[in-house]
Amino acid sequence: MRTLLIAGNWKLNPTTAEAAVALAEGVKTGLGTATDVHVAVAPPFVFLSQVDGVLEGSPIGLSAQDMYWENSGAFTGEVSGSMLVDVGCTHVILGHSERRHGMGETSDIVNRKVKAALEAKLIPIVCIGETKEERLGERTEAVLLEQLSGSLAGLAPEQMAGIVLAYEPVWAIGTGLTATPEQAQAAHAFIRDWLTKVFGEATAARVVVQYGGSVKADNALQLLGCPDIDGALVGGASLKASDFLAIIKAGQEVTAGGKA
Repeated sequence: MRTLLIAGNWKLNPTTAEAAVALAEGVKTGLGTATDVHVAVAPPFVFLSQVDGVLEGSPIGLSAQDMYWENSGAFTGEVSGSMLVDVGCTHVILGHSERRHGMGETSDIVNRKVKAALEAKLIPIVCIGETKEERLGERTEAVLLEQLSGSLAGLAPEQMAGIVLAYEPVWAIGTGLTATPEQAQAAHAFIRDWLTKVFGEATAARVVVQYGGSVKADNALQLLGCPDIDGALVGGASLKASDFLAIIKAGQEVTAGGKA
């Protein structure tokens, strides 16, 4: 059984270090020492060091929201994998739809970042997902195929086993809309089948595939109970400790129930 990963993507929030520290403290206190579900938080770059200090001694992982593929050089405004490791990061989110669709990142760019993250010993959380127009046009699987094959090109099975995937239908991110459990499971099953064909059954069985897209306490239990959904990449609901902890609790209930 794969261990669920519940990760909170804070995006461009909160606006002060004080608020970021308070949020991290709330999650840490609420979680305690529980390790039955893996948990990570992804604050903005400027708060990573302070949040790392708060999380010291807890089982909560620290994630960055992006990184560059070069380790050093004349790349104004960029942050390398080695820098992230130095401030305590364990994970890094790559290829989020807000970067693919809002900032023009291609799957080739994501692929470079994935390889650099693995080289730096970070766990990449690689995001994939279709827009509303692509879903209505019945192109979900074609889009996922392009993003998977491009973003994960050239990886060996042992490298793939150390990567987390996050299926995030673009139409459900920050909109209040959520894929039904049936829609989400169908996409996750397609992803798992692709992993099996490309990397083999043993590797596919190890890869954690999260769902993201307006995940909240009231829908988390149903989504996390799906056979191929291995956690959640949480946006808005991760900005309030009690809401995020409620989603973690749903994951713990699913784990306690012995999901196959």
